[in-house]
Amino acid sequence: MTDSRPRRFDLIAFDWDGTLYDSTRLIVRCIQAAVVDVGGARPSENDAAWVIGLGLAEALARAAPDVPREKYAELGARYRYHYLKHQDDLVLFDGVLPLLDALQDRGHRLAVATGKSRRGLNEALATVALRERFDASRTADETFGKPHPRMLLELMEELEVPAERTLMIGDTTHDLQLAINAGCASVGVSYGAHEPDNFGALQPLYVAHSVFGLKQWLLDNA
Repeated sequence: MTDSRPRRFDLIAFDWDGTLYDSTRLIVRCIQAAVVDVGGARPSENDAAWVIGLGLAEALARAAPDVPREKYAELGARYRYHYLKHQDDLVLFDGVLPLLDALQDRGHRLAVATGKSRRGLNEALATVALRERFDASRTADETFGKPHPRMLLELMEELEVPAERTLMIGDTTHDLQLAINAGCASVGVSYGAHEPDNFGALQPLYVAHSVFGLKQWLLDNA
């Protein structure tokens, strides 16, 4: 049966890693290994997790403050080497596909706003057969990294949806700050890279502790 309740949001933009895709632990390990490979001090799990969601270059630079700038290209190459070795091991969180299907059935436009590269996102979309479920996407290397609002502003412009009808969903403070900077509402998820205790000051409408909980809130409130 079609849900006849009025929509509060026409566009729902999702972060990728740690929100839809169960990749946080792998990304942390790859960042740590890459830094060590180029002679830097191994960042802690918390420090490596904090930079998830930023553009790759900025993330690696912040995770490895003792690595000189001339080694950044090598650092990025080592990260990609480690990530690609295990990319096929990654999966969507349980319940993501039914969540996206339910939102499409209600007429929401769906988008991805991610710190991944365009190449990386396209490979992920192809791997899990998700391309047809999203109306648009933006990556850090074709706009600006989070929390700069450019990627979300471009999505709203492309899909012709105003900020007050747009909702950003993500697992990091970078995602929630992105929403604020773009003039949009946000929802956080607690099962990704950042501790939800840090979300309060960024005023998400809700913090979901599972994909199932996220789905229920969105169907009731979005």
